[in-house]
Amino acid sequence: MPPQPTEHPEINLPEQLVWNLDWNLLRTFMVIVQEQGITAAARRLGLKQPTVSNALKRLEGTLGCELVERGPRTFEVTSQGRALYKQSAGIFGSVSRLAAALEEASDEITGTVQLSMASHVQCPLLDESLEIFHRAHPDACIQIDISSSKEVIQSMLEKKASAGICLVRDRIPELDYTLLYTEHFGFFCGPRHPLFGKQGLSLEDLRRERSVSFHTDQLNDVLQPIAILRAQANFDEKIAGVSSNLEEVRRMVIAGLGVGALPIHVAERDVREGQLFRLPPYVDPPAIDIWMVLNPAASLNQAEREFIRLLGRRIDQTPITKRRYGYA
Repeated sequence: MPPQPTEHPEINLPEQLVWNLDWNLLRTFMVIVQEQGITAAARRLGLKQPTVSNALKRLEGTLGCELVERGPRTFEVTSQGRALYKQSAGIFGSVSRLAAALEEASDEITGTVQLSMASHVQCPLLDESLEIFHRAHPDACIQIDISSSKEVIQSMLEKKASAGICLVRDRIPELDYTLLYTEHFGFFCGPRHPLFGKQGLSLEDLRRERSVSFHTDQLNDVLQPIAILRAQANFDEKIAGVSSNLEEVRRMVIAGLGVGALPIHVAERDVREGQLFRLPPYVDPPAIDIWMVLNPAASLNQAEREFIRLLGRRIDQTPITKRRYGYA
C-alpha cells in the first residue's frame, strides 16, 4: 500500500534541480512505492527490472538522499522517500487535472465530472443528484470509476478524481469527509445452500458454515463490525471465497459457495426474486458508513464544482434518518 501522509521532512528542490530533473524518474518512483518493489513496478511499467532499479538509483543520486531501503528480503520507504512520494502524487494528480483547467475556458458547463467510487454504491440521494445535474447540464459528462475503497482514497490523495464515495477506515488530514449514508449488513445465502428458505433460524445455526467475505472483512479493517459478527457466528475457519468487489461477493453467495454479508438494501431485490435468502441475526445488524471524500487542494472544472455543490446541498437537506438504509 502506498505510504499515507505522515509527519516527515519535506523535500525542497533547488531551482536548478527543478529545471534539470527528469520527471519520468518521479513517475517510476511513484510506481515503485505503489507496487512495493522493483520487480512488481517493472511488470506494471512494462520495463526490465534493471531499468527500473537504475532509474531509482539515478533519482537518489540527483536528490542526494536514499529514498528506499532495499535488500534481498527488505523494502522500506525512507522518510525522505515518503515526503517525495507525497509531493510527486500531488504533481501528477495536478497534471492529470489539466483537462479540467482547460474546460474553464468555456462559458457552458460541458466538462467531465470524474467520480471514484467503491463497488455497488446504492444510494437514492446520489442517483437523484445525477439526474438533476444531467437535466440542468446535458452537455456535461459523468465518468464513474469503480475500485476498492483504499484505491478511492488514494485517487483522492493524488487528485485524480473530483470526489470519492467509499468506506473510510482512518481519516487523512488532507481530505474532507461528509457522511453520505449508512448501510446495514446482513448474512445471506443462495438458493443452493441447505439453509435457504428455512424459518426460525438463529445465529447458532450458522456455526461452522463456510463463508464468503470481503478483503476488508477483518477485525483491524474498515468492515470491522461485520468481522465481529462473523466471529460471533463461529463460521468455519476456511473461507470459500473472497473479493474486494461487492458484486463478486454477491455472485459467490448466489452460486452457493457459502454465507456472505451484504448490504440489506442492496440485497432486497435478489431476496424478492429468490436469488438470496436473509439469515440471522435480524436485530441490530452491523452498520457501515459511506462517505463522500473531497480533496480541497484539487483543481476542479465548473461541472465538477457544480455537481459537488449539488450533492452537498442534497445531503444537507436530507435528515440522517432518511439516509440510513436496510434497518427497519
